[in-house]
Parts: sequence; C-alpha cells; structure tokens
Amino acid sequence: MACHQRSTSLPSLPYSNELNVEQELQTLKVHMSSPSATIGTACDGLRRLADAYSCIEKIMYFPSNQALTHQRKMVEEELEKSLVLIDTCNAMQESLAELKTSVQELRLVLKRGDDMAAQIKMESFVRLAKKAQKPLKKTIGKATAEGCSCRLVRLLAEARETAVSVLESTSRHLPKQIGSPSGSKWSIVSKKFQKTKVICEERQLQALERSMGDLEDGVEFLFRKLIQSRVSLLNILSS
Repeated sequence: MACHQRSTSLPSLPYSNELNVEQELQTLKVHMSSPSATIGTACDGLRRLADAYSCIEKIMYFPSNQALTHQRKMVEEELEKSLVLIDTCNAMQESLAELKTSVQELRLVLKRGDDMAAQIKMESFVRLAKKAQKPLKKTIGKATAEGCSCRLVRLLAEARETAVSVLESTSRHLPKQIGSPSGSKWSIVSKKFQKTKVICEERQLQALERSMGDLEDGVEFLFRKLIQSRVSLLNILSS
C-alpha cells in the first residue's frame, strides 16, 4: 500500500503510553492544518492515524483501563460518536472510489481528443470532490469529552477529533487536483491536443489516479482500525 510510505515531516514516536499517543495526535493535527499540506501528507496522515488507533487499542487492555464500567455513560457516548466517524470514513471511501473512476474516464476522453467530453468530465470530478466534503459537517464540533475523568475516553475523543481533522484536510485538497482549462495545475482541457501535451497530461492523470487510490487505501485502513477499536471497547465494557 502506497500510504505506508513514511513522511519525513512526521517522525515516528514510540507509543509506550497515553502521553506519546496524545503527542502524536497533536503533531498530526498541526501538520494536516499546515498550508503546505498536500495529498501525500494526507495519505501519510491517514496511515499514521490508523497506527495511533492500533496503539490506543493496546492501551485499552492496560490494567489501569480495565475498570471502564465505572465510566459506562461516557464510554457509551464515545461509542455512539465513533459510529458517526465510521460512517464518515465509509462515505469518504465511496467518494474516493467515484473520483478514481472519474479520472479513469477522463483519461479515456483525453486519448480520444474529445475537448467537450474532457471539459464535462473535469467538471464532474470537481463536483464529486466537493460532494466528498459534506459527510464531514456532522462530525465537526462533536469530538470532545468534556468533564470526563477517564483518560482513555479523553484519548479516544482526541483521536476522533484528529481523525476529523485529517479527513477534512483530505477533502479540502480533492477539488484542487483538477483546475480550470486556463493555465491551471493540470490544464486537462486544451484546444489543441498536441501529441506531447497529451502524453504529459496522461502522465499527470495517471499520477492523480494513483493518488486517489492511495487515499482510498488509507481511508480503508483507518476504517478497519476504527472498527477494531470499537469492538475492543465493547468487549471490555461487557466483560
């Protein structure tokens, strides 16, 4: 999976305790909110976040966290909120799959030299990319666990807030991947489909298609970790 490549801007941390995970989550939020963040940053951030959730799952089984039944109400509230995040990840996966298909279709019309069809497909990509942002609206502002004395629940809330930040940053980058016909980054539509230009644009679209696939894999990886974390928390609560 391409998302497993590590970013030099996000150094690894030893997840030996809750504090290490908290520090990593804060680091992720800072990097994802940076103006210099890219699709590559988002892809790496998704993987790093999934790794953090794996570590939180291990922390759940620390002896100090086995008395979660005393915080049942807060734990159940966190479990309910985690479902919203899981649904959001699922929606993002579907959106990225649609975007990848859209790029594939754009490549086909580009090869045919169909100017009008290329314009339509490009606009379709942008619409789909903006649509991908909508599921995030219901998750924003619902991530804190104020007043909770259980550090694990607060850590899960912090991880959820970071997940929203990573997904939101990812969605913001999507509409920018294909620009307008006039001197944009991709310049997909051209009045003259010269051979060298078509080859150049084909390579750009191949790179974009890979990026969509990498992001899709990254969100899927996070989705699986969220499910595992939720199951572990339910098991501990019911034991």
